[in-house]
Amino acid sequence: MVHSALRIATAMSLILSAPAALAQGQANVASATAADANPLLATWEGSYGGVPPWDQVQPDLFPQAFATALAERQVEYERIASNPEAPTFDNTFVPMQLAGERLGRVNALFGVMTSNMNKPAYQALDAEWSPKQAAAQDAITFNPQLLARIEAIYNARETSGLDAQQQRLVTRTYESFVRQGAKLDAAQKERLSTINQQLAAQFATFSEKLLADEATYITVTDEAELAGVPDSVKAVARAAAEERGLQGWAIVNTRSAVDPVLSFASDRALREKVWRAFVNRGDNGGTTDTNATIARILQLRDERAKLLGFANHAEWRMQDTMAKTPAAAMDLMMRVWPAATARVAEEVRDMQAIADGANAGITIEPWDYRFYQEQVRKARYDLDQAELKPYFELNNMIDAAFWSAGQLYGLQFKEISGTVPVFEPNVRVWHVTDKNGAEVGLFYRDDFARTGKRSGAWATTYRSQRDLPPAKNVLSSNNNNFAKGAAGAPVLISLDDAETLFHEFGHAIHSMLQDVTYPGLAGTPRDFVEYPSQVNEHWLLTREVLDRFALHYQTGEKMPQALLDKVTAAATFNQGFATVEYLASAIVDMKLHTQDQPVTDPDAFEAAALAEIGMPREIVMRHRLPQFNHLFSSDAYSAGYYSYLWSETMDADTWAAFEEAGSYWDKETADRFARVLLSTGNETDRAEAYRNFRGRDPDVTALLKIRGFPTD
Repeated sequence: MVHSALRIATAMSLILSAPAALAQGQANVASATAADANPLLATWEGSYGGVPPWDQVQPDLFPQAFATALAERQVEYERIASNPEAPTFDNTFVPMQLAGERLGRVNALFGVMTSNMNKPAYQALDAEWSPKQAAAQDAITFNPQLLARIEAIYNARETSGLDAQQQRLVTRTYESFVRQGAKLDAAQKERLSTINQQLAAQFATFSEKLLADEATYITVTDEAELAGVPDSVKAVARAAAEERGLQGWAIVNTRSAVDPVLSFASDRALREKVWRAFVNRGDNGGTTDTNATIARILQLRDERAKLLGFANHAEWRMQDTMAKTPAAAMDLMMRVWPAATARVAEEVRDMQAIADGANAGITIEPWDYRFYQEQVRKARYDLDQAELKPYFELNNMIDAAFWSAGQLYGLQFKEISGTVPVFEPNVRVWHVTDKNGAEVGLFYRDDFARTGKRSGAWATTYRSQRDLPPAKNVLSSNNNNFAKGAAGAPVLISLDDAETLFHEFGHAIHSMLQDVTYPGLAGTPRDFVEYPSQVNEHWLLTREVLDRFALHYQTGEKMPQALLDKVTAAATFNQGFATVEYLASAIVDMKLHTQDQPVTDPDAFEAAALAEIGMPREIVMRHRLPQFNHLFSSDAYSAGYYSYLWSETMDADTWAAFEEAGSYWDKETADRFARVLLSTGNETDRAEAYRNFRGRDPDVTALLKIRGFPTD
């Protein structure tokens, strides 16, 4: 059974004739019956529409699960392709929407393991099976019988009685198949499949190397080196050291551990050491260096784009986006860049003045920026970030996010942790219902950093909503890397972390409010995806949320208005730094993927591209190329990191709509936002949907205003 499935999964030249494929597939499914004991292949059971069997997931179960599920999906598509009846929406597109459900469940389990619990066994599985999965997907895309059926329905889409959603699904599916190479000749398909498999392998390699560098740490044995660092941050570092069997304190090489040290440690030598370790992840030579891997990815992407008829990878990737072209994305970014760099110059002058006034005898360097920006913030606004942290206790912030979603959209959350399986003891689970009491699904939270978990914060959907029978509810999750302190101690997070919590929860809200019939109309363009999450950040600092949930963890007192006034007054403070570190990454991404010839030296290209746009020397990219997971662990954000700014333009303009309505909690505006934009997936063009919501295209002026930049 495994060997026959492997042949289907790995050989693109093995696109079988319909009768042969069906016979082969039936043999595989028969063999799969004997594999029913594998819990990864079982239908998810239990309450809430069935839940993932996290407590039964083991790495050695995945090879059989992948082989069986891939074979089953191949049979399902061959059955559709070889149907002797004339192609119709019902006999082609409906079964396509339902095909591969078992594989989807297996991949949902595996995705969590490789992101949240990534041990060497999972890394090996990822390296082995990612290329096989790419090949198996190509076998479907390159099937000429299947394309013929899709194309026949596409050509008759306006005259065959299809409704608007069905027409959109047909159009998007046909265009996607063509964009993925379905109309290439046999030799071109074979080469394209080889490229896709090699890329999948390189993505796995990049992720493995970066994860290894992020598992490193800096040990501090003399507490004097940590002068200025808040006790809560030191407690986290102490716990990290104890976890690793070390004396003293361990500063782990992830953003949540590094940023507080860079912000508060008065020991400049320690700041530089921590900063260099962090910004050089993936760029240290040796076995974990990612530069050669990146160069290979770029070469393969360039060859693929040209094989598909596009000038470069960015042109190919942006066909199905709101921006449509690299030029449009660059135009938006370069409208913001000059104001951002001008603001950085002002910020550096202010920081240098503080340093000079203290007779520090230094010139501001990148490892000084966060430290001295805090000095300026305190001097100008009498605001110390450490003063805010006691008000942002993690559990209270989770409750705040839930309460806000209830006020705006009617969502209700009841914790059921301990009643359903989880993949790690600290994962918590809630049952979600809508304003009418109907079940929405479940929401999982995995909040804490640990060895083997990739850095950053992200949202995942284990199962997406659909109305197409059999209807499905939602299993949604948020994943963060908050630092967990000593046992029993409250987990205090920074304002930035609290905004991240609300941001990721915005993704979850988007998935929970989705109400689409066809799964193929669920996913939105990359430059729309971040929009709902960025909007959701705004409610954190409303007085209604703060008064209920931003309570001092020791006294229970509300955040004083005077302190909030300082936060509000400083809202546009340091926006030069925040904008430049992000935007530099987005611009370099776009430049990297619009080259006539693929870049062979990522480090040299990065330096040259930053020099060309006038990157301030005191700042580095938020994600340097050697550690740019968004770009090189998959294709997902490649030539797409600009999407945060594109989404923020809509986000700022949407917040303005609530302001114009007279209340951040205006029910009519929230209902319209949910009805027109959040619930509709991709059932209509997203730019058109935004115009229906706002009455016009988004106005970049709102974005500039929120960031405190000139709007002239």
